[in-house]
Amino acid sequence: MQLISSQIAGYMERSSWIRKMFEEGIALKKQFGEDAVCDFSLGNPDLPPPPAIKEGLLELAEQADKPFFMGYMPNFGYPDVREKLAAEVSREQGVPVTADCLVITCGAAGALNSFFRAVLEPGDEVMTPAPFFVEYGFYCENHGARLVTVPAKPLTFQLDLEAMDKAITDKTRVVMLNSPNNPSGAVYDKGSLEALAAILEKHNAKRERPIYILADEPYRFLAFDGVDVPSLLPIYKYTVVCSSFSKNLSMAGERIGYALVNPALEDKATLVGAVTLTNRILGFVNAPALAQKLMAHALGSGVDISIYDNRRKAMAEVLDYAGYEYTMPKGAFYFFPKAPGGDDVKFCAALQEEKILAVPGSGFGYPGFFRLSFSVEDKIIPRSKQGFAAALAKFK
Repeated sequence: MQLISSQIAGYMERSSWIRKMFEEGIALKKQFGEDAVCDFSLGNPDLPPPPAIKEGLLELAEQADKPFFMGYMPNFGYPDVREKLAAEVSREQGVPVTADCLVITCGAAGALNSFFRAVLEPGDEVMTPAPFFVEYGFYCENHGARLVTVPAKPLTFQLDLEAMDKAITDKTRVVMLNSPNNPSGAVYDKGSLEALAAILEKHNAKRERPIYILADEPYRFLAFDGVDVPSLLPIYKYTVVCSSFSKNLSMAGERIGYALVNPALEDKATLVGAVTLTNRILGFVNAPALAQKLMAHALGSGVDISIYDNRRKAMAEVLDYAGYEYTMPKGAFYFFPKAPGGDDVKFCAALQEEKILAVPGSGFGYPGFFRLSFSVEDKIIPRSKQGFAAALAKFK
């Protein structure tokens, strides 16, 4: 008896390498003990939320006996929360944003899916540079579209603009960018984004439907060494930003995010209205009431990013000691080193023999590399030093 759809059965067969390695980590920890395993597989924010979250929870507890305290609100979110969020996003993006440009969503994933449902027709294509977050392909297929990937430049992982230009077809509807990037840690520079915008404008001149840029930005807050994360809003009119508070407020499990339609877009109300509708009909209905209120209370605060920076430097020391080839990440909390021998799956198996968990780059559409998350306890990174060296020695 076939209990599930053939499509979902196929998804399960090629499901995320991240989850596979996470499950391997559970098995290793049971076998050898927690302190023997160095698990760099999962980008799960481990820092405690900022104090404003606890303050907000205490304040909300005092209001819990009020009518409709956790009742329905407009599908785009509480109006007062939308206003506060608009002010914060204006500061982050360096562009005046009004509340009517925003839809509060169930995390960035909810924002991405709501936007795709609003703009995609069956057979459309969504282009993204590789490496990319593996769920993108599933999100596109949710709405009858196809993910088209264009490899970024080796080691720097910056955009290959010539290749992206050539990959655009009549079916291209969205170019999706994730900067700072998961898994490479790359931040796309302003010059490249301006050049990409010019390419898209060239193609738009021949089209009835514009090509959107969808900027997936949950790591915008986490850039190192003074690196600027350029805003796409003043660069390209047909930009929609999706983001969440999973990382900067350590609220990953609360599923709170937003979709932001560029204020410069003519008739932006139509697109905002469409995303509001799809937010409802996809079954999200609205973002969780408590998460909205908590987020609003904590806006302007965040986790201590110096902790992530210190871990980044400690991870670099370990990789340098062992002799790996990599580019220092400019943002997010990942390294994406080159896999010795070129076979990332085989090399991650060698790391696993040293009780180190990493994710093959094949899971991010970029074979020959592997991902390490440094969102881990400080003590784990130096503990992995000899294991990384031993794994590399097997390939020399």
